[in-house]
Amino acid sequence: MSILYLLIPLSLTLLGLAVWAFFWAVKHDQFEDLEGPAYRILFDDDANDRPSELPPTEDVDAPTPPDRRPDDEVR
Repeated sequence: MSILYLLIPLSLTLLGLAVWAFFWAVKHDQFEDLEGPAYRILFDDDANDRPSELPPTEDVDAPTPPDRRPDDEVR
């Protein structure tokens, strides 16, 4: 029975914290666009996924391959 003296104030504190968090989220427009993230995943517009428009850079220290003639067999 004495545990109720701890549990009731604790549950009321947690309820107050949950109500505060809900009103904070509403005030800061967290529920403004509920459908946008669901549609955003369907469109692949990430800049990281696009190939770069720059030509590949050549490594200066890399050895140069030997010249090949057009009639050489490709393996």
